[in-house]
Amino acid sequence: MADIFELFKKIQKEPDMTREPVSYIVAGLGNPGEKYTHTRHNAGFMALDYISEKHSFNINKVKFKSLCAEAVISGKRILFVKPQTFMNNSGEALREASAFYKIPCENIIILFDDISLEPGKIRIRRKGSAGGHNGIKSIIEHLSGDNFPRIKIGVGAKPHPDYDLADWVLGEIPKNDREIFFSALSDAAEALKLLIENKADEAMAKYN
Repeated sequence: MADIFELFKKIQKEPDMTREPVSYIVAGLGNPGEKYTHTRHNAGFMALDYISEKHSFNINKVKFKSLCAEAVISGKRILFVKPQTFMNNSGEALREASAFYKIPCENIIILFDDISLEPGKIRIRRKGSAGGHNGIKSIIEHLSGDNFPRIKIGVGAKPHPDYDLADWVLGEIPKNDREIFFSALSDAAEALKLLIENKADEAMAKYN
C-alpha cells in the first residue's frame, strides 16, 4: 500500500503538460491534394509528417484553414500546422493561428523547400526575406514582419535557366534523390528541437 501512496505523490509532483499553453507554432508548407504529395514544393508537409511519426501524433484536426495537431517536444506545447490554403496563401493560416494563441513571430517556425540548396541539405535562419518563395512571402505579409525562424529544406535547382520554376517545384522528387532527401527531413527534425530549446546558434553551426 505504501508503494501506491508513493506513486500518487510522484504523479502529483510531475508537471501536467496537457495544461501547458501553446507557446510555439511550427508550420510545414505545401499544397493539399494527393497529386502534390511527393513534389518538391511539399517538403514542409513531408517534414511535419516525419516529425509527427517520430513523436507519435497525427496532424488531422481541421482548424485555422489547416490540418493541425498539438504535441509536447522538449517541454514546450507546440501547435503543428499544415496550411490547406495552397502555398501562395499560407500566411492566412499562420495569421489566424498566431492571433488565436497570441504567439509572437519569433516563436513561429516555418519548414519549407529551397531550390538554392542541394537535396539532402538544410539551412536554418532566424529571420529574413522571402527569397522568391511565395509561401514565405504570404506569411511575411500576413504577419507584418519577417522575424520568424525558418528551416529550409533543399530540393535542388532547376536543371537549366529556361526551365519553368513552377514545373520544377511542382515536379516529384526523383527516386534517386529520395534517400538523401529523407535524411534531410531527419536533420530538420533535430534542428527544430534545437530551435525550440533556444539553441539557434547550435542548430546553425551544426547544419548550415
